[in-house]
Amino acid sequence: MALCAYSFPAIISWAASEPQKSTPFASHFLGGSDLGFHPLLKLNQAKKRPSGVYASLSGGGEYHAQRPETPLLDTINYPIHMKNLSVKELKQLADELRSDVIFNVSKTGGHLGSSLGVVELTVALHYVFNAPTDKILWDVGHQSYPHKILTGRRDKMHTMRQTNGLAGFSKRSESEYDCFGTGHSSTTISAGLGMAVGRDLKGERNHVVAVIGDGAMTAGQAYEAMNNAGYLDSDMIVILNDNKQVSLPTATLDGPIPPVGALSSALSRLQSNRPLRELRDVAKGVTKQIGGPMHELAAKVDEYARGMISGSGSTLFEELGLYYIGPVDGHNIDDLVSILKEVKTTKTMGPVLIHVVTEKGRGYPYAERADDKYHGVVKFDPATGKQFKGSSATQSYTTYFAEALIAEAEADKNIVAIHAAMGGGTGLNHFLRRFPQRCFDVGIAEQHAVTFAAGLACEGLKPFCAIYSSFMQRAYDQASY
Repeated sequence: MALCAYSFPAIISWAASEPQKSTPFASHFLGGSDLGFHPLLKLNQAKKRPSGVYASLSGGGEYHAQRPETPLLDTINYPIHMKNLSVKELKQLADELRSDVIFNVSKTGGHLGSSLGVVELTVALHYVFNAPTDKILWDVGHQSYPHKILTGRRDKMHTMRQTNGLAGFSKRSESEYDCFGTGHSSTTISAGLGMAVGRDLKGERNHVVAVIGDGAMTAGQAYEAMNNAGYLDSDMIVILNDNKQVSLPTATLDGPIPPVGALSSALSRLQSNRPLRELRDVAKGVTKQIGGPMHELAAKVDEYARGMISGSGSTLFEELGLYYIGPVDGHNIDDLVSILKEVKTTKTMGPVLIHVVTEKGRGYPYAERADDKYHGVVKFDPATGKQFKGSSATQSYTTYFAEALIAEAEADKNIVAIHAAMGGGTGLNHFLRRFPQRCFDVGIAEQHAVTFAAGLACEGLKPFCAIYSSFMQRAYDQASY
């Protein structure tokens, strides 16, 4: 993949030179439900830390070079075959699906860590919803490997990313279950909203689910889409897959970004409770007609109730008009199925955002321990995790670029570097180690990266903005003008 490195002149001169307790009032309003935290409550192995809610603990497992035994997965060719499974069987299916993903990617290479993180979510989505009638969109698209296996393409996984083989992302021409082509990235909320509005105009009743994560939530288009979704108020579900990766893990960073908000899966169940949601909708409708002090009182009651059961990160999404649920343990199938069913069966819900916390590389110890969570891998030995990387007599162009830029920056303190979530792919992870205060990762936000660089140049700095040529499409206007 080619690399575009943009250097911006400094102006023109360089070119030319604790949990809340329940109250009796709240309990009465919410039908007697006790929303307080019981100190002895144990929540499905969820790890609770001061900084947030984390995904449940991994069970580990053994992996071998031979194809693993998958007796239950062998009976699943399409999502329809999952509908009669018990929750216990769904958990077994998830374990077998994870093993199958590891085995297949070990033979072809590809994006492993992100797909391992969404196994339980994929199983729950296809169990609750009825694809392809219900639309499920994946963003970033490389999270879709488990989805491909469950939608009739398991026997072709050995052709992944090969000529005439399966695409490494979702692709409409490949399967009717891929309702939208998504690569890299941040387009599914926009596309999903279009599908939802199109459904409404045609008088149809199917569901639309846009899964977005693994860095994709950093791009501006996602927020433009949420803003419009809140205004149009069409029924759709946005699932934020929060694997604590704001940037794609192609660079050496100091650790994952803490997830937004911190509440238990038990409170997440209450947030998705249909009677509570419908009670709030009825109350709002009635008080809007009455108006005056009654409307203000109901608004205060609603705000108070939401404050008790909402995570601290809900504010932004709520202000944009999306009903926030979460955070939810993305590896707890019981919770995922319960919440998805509640949201699915709620009438006139408008846009809903479900904040799901997952662990990248989940269930494969070598990926879990790796700095990059095995984000992208070449062929490897499943038993040892050792990747079969080829050797070269010379360094890559990317390495030469990084070393040359570091040398220039040693001599000129005004040189800074910028990339859009691709520190490893651009070589700027090396620059980061040498100049941590002069290297900026802006996330998957190429438009912002280029304009940010221009602003730095206006202040007399000499920014180098390194972006993959295939991703530069999102910043053509900024580079041109």
